[in-house]
Amino acid sequence: MRSHIREFDSSTLNESVQNTIMRDLKAVGKKFMHVLYPRKSNTLLRDWDLWGPLILCVTLALMLQRSSVDSEKDGGPQFAEVFVIVWFGAVTITLNSKLLGGNISFFQSLCVLGYCILPLTVAMLVCRLVLLAEQGPINFMVRLFVVIVMFTWSIVASTAFLADSQPPNRKALAIYPVFLFYFVISWMILTFTPQ
Repeated sequence: MRSHIREFDSSTLNESVQNTIMRDLKAVGKKFMHVLYPRKSNTLLRDWDLWGPLILCVTLALMLQRSSVDSEKDGGPQFAEVFVIVWFGAVTITLNSKLLGGNISFFQSLCVLGYCILPLTVAMLVCRLVLLAEQGPINFMVRLFVVIVMFTWSIVASTAFLADSQPPNRKALAIYPVFLFYFVISWMILTFTPQ
């Protein structure tokens, strides 16, 4: 009877909305810290959520959005295109991981891949700030350096979480699509130029 009462008291049904939101925000913040300081840990895998990946995907898509003066398509990625590329890529990598015999759940993989977009989102923010200056070769070299560093950071962070979930003889087959996924996002960031 006492265990039933303790379980009822720790239930989130009696929790206020403010406490629920603060608890979720703290959990998202902790996962961001795990990506910023990648180390082998199962915290990101054990307590998965899709709030952080959704926030990062929307932020990245908004920053990659080009503002057209007229209604003509300017050739740049639109919000929906970026959103679909990110989520379709993450789903494809997750299915590849499962088909290779990985012992990670579908949503755990989506969580890790989504949270590891954080360095690339920071790269997009830095590139947008650098693009405020006059365009030139130095401007491009700074953007290239930032994108390469953040691309590498995303790869290292995601492999720190996903590498142990794959069979030892298939790790390269699981990591290669992750490399391509983050490369495509990095390419979109590097080739972005505002109108």
